Amino acid sequence: MKRFKIAGISPAAGYATGNDVARRIPGVGWRALVSATLFVCCGLAFARAEYKIATANQKGTYFAIGADLARFVAPQADISLKVLPTAGSAANIKHLRYDGGVNLAIVQADVYQAFVDRAAARDNDASTIIKPLRVILPLYNTEIHYIVRADSPYNYIHEIKDARINGGELGSGAALITHTLYRMMFDVPIPEAKDSYLSNEEALLKLIGDKSVDVVVVAGGQPAPLIANMKPEAQNYIKLLKFDPSLQSAKLPLTVYTAATIKAASYPQLLQHDFTTIAVGAYLVTYDLNLKGATGDLTKFARSLCQNFRVLQEKGHPKWREVSLNLPELPPGWTYYGPTTSEIRACANRYRPRAPVKSPKQCSAEERILKFCR
Repeated sequence: MKRFKIAGISPAAGYATGNDVARRIPGVGWRALVSATLFVCCGLAFARAEYKIATANQKGTYFAIGADLARFVAPQADISLKVLPTAGSAANIKHLRYDGGVNLAIVQADVYQAFVDRAAARDNDASTIIKPLRVILPLYNTEIHYIVRADSPYNYIHEIKDARINGGELGSGAALITHTLYRMMFDVPIPEAKDSYLSNEEALLKLIGDKSVDVVVVAGGQPAPLIANMKPEAQNYIKLLKFDPSLQSAKLPLTVYTAATIKAASYPQLLQHDFTTIAVGAYLVTYDLNLKGATGDLTKFARSLCQNFRVLQEKGHPKWREVSLNLPELPPGWTYYGPTTSEIRACANRYRPRAPVKSPKQCSAEERILKFCR
């Protein structure tokens, strides 16, 4: 047998076999010693796979959701997940498609659908980008917050036709929904002179500073950190606009988006009552990776997501409480990622809560007398 000299453990002959060493270290067997030796000495340690998830602004809900996945899900899947702040959904699709190491992204439904529609219309660029992307899990509805000055004459979204509007940075989902909703409601695009693409922070400064912006649109699942972290005195400077789904101008938008309730509890320093806004779905998306290692990584990620789902709902962003592991049918042109879909469905069935036990039927005196009570 070939012998190895191991520092600090040396019998009289100067060398020790593996069995000799194992005997000299209480509680350590030969197999454990071999594993440890290979791990330390021979560079065969199993490093965690390094992945990145494209989200949005660091003060946004997408970033918080990504941070929850990195904290509660990735470690158990042997993945080191870095949360990337980005311009938003449209940028995320391109990051996922072209940037090395970006294997996950959170994307707004209308942004994803816009690429699908362009691809169907024979746009080669859009087709190249969207064709290999796959959905892991539908997440939750992203509420759209329309912010104006506290003394603004506007109270509803349908009143802002002549306003100067900031929809967010180019590449953001907020920018797309701002322009899409405006066109749907008013049948014209936002005039260039009244359109801007500043970050949320810059736009809010202009809203209450030089007042060169009248409306700031923030897309974020409630409570959106940017708004939730405002101080109580913010109500002296800003307010949120409502959406009226009963109006004729709301009919077309509601074929794509959905009405949603913003809870006063989400922003207690700003709101006294719940009100209606408009919302769009958010999805966790990946690239159709056929590499064996990547497929295994994402399968383990899906398994960990399922196993830690209750932890996400208890300790993560409140939006996790709206997420379901049920995988509904996707719109035409959308596709689930096969390996994660199989894992989530199988795991969800194993972890599905049991139906509550029904209480025994209370029998009447007559049923007991006639012996009909069972």
